[in-house]
Amino acid sequence: MRLLIVSNRLPIVTVEEEGQLLFREGAGGLVSGISAYLDSLRGSSFTGPQYRWIGWPGVAVDDPAQQALVRETLAGFHAHPVFLSDRSMDQFYHGFCNKTIWPLFHYFPSYAVCEESFYAHYRCVNRIFCEAVAPLVQPGDVVWIHDYHLMLLPHLLRRQRPDATIGFFLHIPFPSFEIFRLLPKAWRAELLEGLLGADLIGFHTHDYTQHFLHSVLRVLGHEHNMGRILLPNHLAKVDTFPMGVDFEKFQAAAGRVAALVAHPSPLTRAETAGAGDPAPATSEAPLKMILSVDRLDYTKGILNRLQGYELFLEQNPHWRKKAVLVLVVVPSRIGVDQYQEIKRQIDELVGKINGKFGSVGWTPVLYQYRYLPFEPLVSLYASSHVALVTPLRDGMNLVAKEYLASRTDGTGVLIVSEMTGASKELAEAISVNPNSVAEIAAALEMALEMPEPEQIRRNEIMQDRLRRYDVIRWADDFLCQLGEVKAEQERLQARLLDPVARRKLLQQLGQAGHGTIFLDYDGTLVSFADNPKDVRPTQDLLALLQTLSQGPSLDVILISGRDKDTMDDWFGGLDVALVAEHGAWIKPRNRTWRQARPLGNDWKPDLLPILQTYADRLGGAFVEEKQYSVAWHYRRADPELASACVKELVDDLVSFTANIDVQVQQGHKVVEVRCGGINKGAAAMSFLPKDTADFLLAIGDDWTDEDLFRILPGSACSIRVGNRHSCAKFSLPSHREVLDLLREIRVAQSQACVR
Repeated sequence: MRLLIVSNRLPIVTVEEEGQLLFREGAGGLVSGISAYLDSLRGSSFTGPQYRWIGWPGVAVDDPAQQALVRETLAGFHAHPVFLSDRSMDQFYHGFCNKTIWPLFHYFPSYAVCEESFYAHYRCVNRIFCEAVAPLVQPGDVVWIHDYHLMLLPHLLRRQRPDATIGFFLHIPFPSFEIFRLLPKAWRAELLEGLLGADLIGFHTHDYTQHFLHSVLRVLGHEHNMGRILLPNHLAKVDTFPMGVDFEKFQAAAGRVAALVAHPSPLTRAETAGAGDPAPATSEAPLKMILSVDRLDYTKGILNRLQGYELFLEQNPHWRKKAVLVLVVVPSRIGVDQYQEIKRQIDELVGKINGKFGSVGWTPVLYQYRYLPFEPLVSLYASSHVALVTPLRDGMNLVAKEYLASRTDGTGVLIVSEMTGASKELAEAISVNPNSVAEIAAALEMALEMPEPEQIRRNEIMQDRLRRYDVIRWADDFLCQLGEVKAEQERLQARLLDPVARRKLLQQLGQAGHGTIFLDYDGTLVSFADNPKDVRPTQDLLALLQTLSQGPSLDVILISGRDKDTMDDWFGGLDVALVAEHGAWIKPRNRTWRQARPLGNDWKPDLLPILQTYADRLGGAFVEEKQYSVAWHYRRADPELASACVKELVDDLVSFTANIDVQVQQGHKVVEVRCGGINKGAAAMSFLPKDTADFLLAIGDDWTDEDLFRILPGSACSIRVGNRHSCAKFSLPSHREVLDLLREIRVAQSQACVR
């Protein structure tokens, strides 16, 4: 078994300097996290060295000879490059990824740019990745796709490798539907369908998971059951996996820092870490160090953080010359106008605070605009009394977890934004709304004055949690659950009418003296439509049914929930038996309609007003009245509003009909009330052949067809349309496969007649 990791960038970055291609280790939470997991697997039976990392090498390489060099070099690092042109990267990465998805998913809709050319290149790059990944996939491989750059890839890959094991993880927030719907309709539908191509889709928090499921319901109409979404071709699972850090790595590094510097003052540690060269403190007491480390990004709330610190100094003059803010801003993406504006504002605000409060012996803000390597960063974590982590919106934020993992003595105070994914796990930290400058200032005062025993008490709880659920556990959990989803899919697929079972079915038909086929209509022979009247049978379908029923050796029974007038209108000219209203009316072959048993409909006048009231409340819902049943359709209604409305309606109907001989049933986007004791199983009893050697087949797609499947003898063949749990022996993906099967039966029937 191999693990194929697919991400926008490779962990080994290719750079071009003076015409030469150089290779360097990449940085970032994804690279460090996955690398730690792969290191933990070395020598294990799962993968060992059997993994491949697929992504963009970091530079456009057009020359075939240079491409070969890059491939050969990266192969030594288990990496496979996906080459992209400068224009593609500009429109795809700097365009759609950074100017559309990033601001929108982080709740900055005013920054989002929706340009057709951006999305066209996003589609194109995802297709290029698919063309690179698909040939590498071998039986048994696990493909793990990462992040918002490749949201279309799971579906594209599923089309080329239907049996592949595909996981997807989103490392940024998934926004609420009200934000997500700001994307053009076609884009949002395609992005969701792209993600649903995966077997397992992971998010950092429960909120993101629910937002995704909500959007899937509102945009695509797919409901879920405990995060499981049954799609026409496979089962997809959506779940929460909060990413951790390599806890032991940070603990060990912090221990080395403590060993190298026996008893340093906080400022000496700051100098060692490269935080700056501050002037010596005028007081004998060491300065309390407040640490802020973030990438330059408008989502990180750095300006709010500085304003909160400024307010803290104004409100707490006794803390002046006793505390210092070490502000490390890591350079980020170029070519984003908002980033350059944020950088200018940060520079100005740092200068303002230092000019307003600073003195010869004290600089309130020590500001560095550069990347910090691992060891100096851990040194800063270990030296800082307070970590100020207050993004305006963040998918997880590993800085908060890294800080706690580096506090080997248990001291230190974490201030964390409630808008980060990490805040859900770090309840013992001081939580703030990052938009409130006053809350940040109050949190700084609380943090600096917190007694050490209280610091240790809080941190021990959080550290134990982070130690147990580290990045290795995170990856293990995701991949183990991915395996469980595939096992569940296989259980569903075991019922699929495969070629072997199909040949056996046709062989039984050829050997039988007589055959009977029960066929549902909506969802079985035709697809569903918003308006039930829009799915009249085509001439091809009518011709197929007529051909099947013409021979003396095969009876065809259409058994539907439609009213008898519609059934007569559509199928009355065929030589088939008809069953209407789920069994209330029966019309044997070449006979007239009759009631299954004496029925009454005096209950309808009492129930119709209730159903109509709920239809008036829910736009798109309507009531269909039949002779002995009433249907409340909501296929055209808003799916989220319908979900709540249906539950209330069913509760009211069940309560109202408790003493009436009727049934309340839910189907595909319909709630139906019908006379008690009426179902397809009871109606089919009069059509069952007397001879058990006869061929018997039943096909349906709904809960109403389960009654039919249950009464069939063990020798019969029953087929449920769709990937759903059923008492049917087999399943078929959609009505198209049902029509294909019926055509094969027609051919087998004609061949038997010739013989």
